[in-house]
Amino acid sequence: MSFDAQQPVQPSNPNPIRFPNTVSRRSVLKATATASTILATGPWVHAESKASPSLIVGEGEHRYEMIHQWAKLPDKFHWQTTHNVATDSQDNLYVIHEGRAALKDHPSIFVFDSNGTYIRSFGQQFQGGGHGLEVRREGNEEFLYVTGYQAVKMFAKLTLKGDVVWERRAPMESGVYHPDELTNPKIPHRRDCFHPTNFAFLDDGGFLLADGYGSHYIHRYDKDGKWQSCFGGTGDGKGKFNTPHGLWIDRRDPQKHKVIVCDRAHDTLQIFSMDGSYLETLTGFGLPANIDSQGDLILVPELKARVSLLGKDNQVVAAFGDDVTRISADSKRAIRSDEALWQDGKFVHPHDACFDQKGNIFVAEWVATGRVTKMRKL
Repeated sequence: MSFDAQQPVQPSNPNPIRFPNTVSRRSVLKATATASTILATGPWVHAESKASPSLIVGEGEHRYEMIHQWAKLPDKFHWQTTHNVATDSQDNLYVIHEGRAALKDHPSIFVFDSNGTYIRSFGQQFQGGGHGLEVRREGNEEFLYVTGYQAVKMFAKLTLKGDVVWERRAPMESGVYHPDELTNPKIPHRRDCFHPTNFAFLDDGGFLLADGYGSHYIHRYDKDGKWQSCFGGTGDGKGKFNTPHGLWIDRRDPQKHKVIVCDRAHDTLQIFSMDGSYLETLTGFGLPANIDSQGDLILVPELKARVSLLGKDNQVVAAFGDDVTRISADSKRAIRSDEALWQDGKFVHPHDACFDQKGNIFVAEWVATGRVTKMRKL
């Protein structure tokens, strides 16, 4: 995965994110990082982190205990760059890592209960390219939707135990891929290759799939995984993308659902109507990677060392783990590979984040030895 393989091209945009009291985003984030991070012992010590003092971040209604390295693997397994996280209705946490193509006997997907205890693992077929995953309820059953890029280049629907319901590869009927993509798939991240990244689920049972490292199109599928249409492609914004890495359906207005796309290399969120028509762009992010939502809150993990919460009006109401200046200066990515350089309460490269039903937040980071942080809602 390239951290920022292409230089961001900032689109001209009349609709930047607005902050309360006309305070700049930089000021808000600086204040959050310096004034709202509190080291405390005593009543905030939680069973999951008794070995060290609790680390409390945020303020007001957005206060969390930050527990780094929350998810730990059994000794027989090891992380190979964590990528995405999702929770099911029992608040079990699913974590996918990229893995290595040469280690086909090693699973790429791991499941932990709400206490952080390892339950099971599976997904060897995603080794060498494990990327996105989401849990979706369909009737009385829940399923896991998974993407693989790099050498994997497919997406799949699995049961929560890892059994394959179906697997799909590049939608050749879209007309945007090289004629040999299925018979002789090319691993490089070219615009005529397929490297899917993340999902968003539609009310009719279908879903949207972002080809974030490949064609830069957003594909629409029906409930059976049959391709329907697409929108987007490579460009300078306003409906075109440079690495549309994550996406989500914004249902905060029940009368007017929208599609939010993380246009990562442009450092923006683009907003669309449900038919794929461009509406507006939100600026001010640092390589936004994916989205989750709960109530009126939108959760945005930013690969450049920060996790942000947006309120109903798309203003930033809280930001956590901000280490943007230090990470941006690390041109050789030494911090990514050396745990000794990680700092308590700071993020390195948040690649995905999700809520559980209690309002806790889980963050997976794109770091060499993997890291999953639990932010326990206070």
